[in-house]
Amino acid sequence: MSRPATPPLPAERLRQRARTLGLMGLLTHWDELGEEPAITRLLEVEEEERQRRSLERRLKHARIGRFKLLADFDWTWPRRIDREAIEDLFTFAFLEEGAHVVLVGPNGVGKTTLAQNLAHQALLKGHTVRFTTASQMLNELVAQDGPAALERRLRRYSHPRLLCVDEVGYLSYDSRHADLLFEVVSRRQEGKSMIVTTNRPFAEWKEVFPNATCVVALVDRLVHRAQILPIQGESYRLREAKEREALRAKQRAAAPRRRA
Repeated sequence: MSRPATPPLPAERLRQRARTLGLMGLLTHWDELGEEPAITRLLEVEEEERQRRSLERRLKHARIGRFKLLADFDWTWPRRIDREAIEDLFTFAFLEEGAHVVLVGPNGVGKTTLAQNLAHQALLKGHTVRFTTASQMLNELVAQDGPAALERRLRRYSHPRLLCVDEVGYLSYDSRHADLLFEVVSRRQEGKSMIVTTNRPFAEWKEVFPNATCVVALVDRLVHRAQILPIQGESYRLREAKEREALRAKQRAAAPRRRA
């Protein structure tokens, strides 16, 4: 199928697009080439290619990993989940507000899957994203040798428009880890959103950071202007494991027995 003809654009607008793309050779010879019919298509191809490369680069840096698409998410499995509120997150109004999202629930109810889908859609909409587990981020920050190296790593987690921190509460951390998480949250207070998944209610975060003095302040900053969405239910992964075992048992029972 042939591509529909692109309506002509004013010469100055075309020239501005070439300038934005940094096509200096074309700009230098604009007087002789600017009227060529193929210029509009050339600019379109260059813009599309740069958008594609930008998306690939941002996907690589985001480190979202493999995940189940939201279309395959079983909304009927959790005993409690506010589907309307979660689907509303995909309008990304919370990003415009610089608000946070906290998904709270036990293991295996889909918190990580929802966070990964949100991260991926945010990328497709042009936002910068970083996805990490709490242990990966905090251990990486603690391991930095010297203030300069630490500052560079802190910028890695404070710069993206959306930071997703998965699995807070699965491990316990010392006060240094707590201080660094507090620093990350504090640096993101000015208009940069976070999505946090945790299996612990905030009342139990003192057990996650048992020796830290900043836990109350950390929680206070995190929940300020945050949307807290609880999810309750049994582990979906455990259900799948039971279903696989039931299927194998059924297949074994149906298979003809070998004679001794």
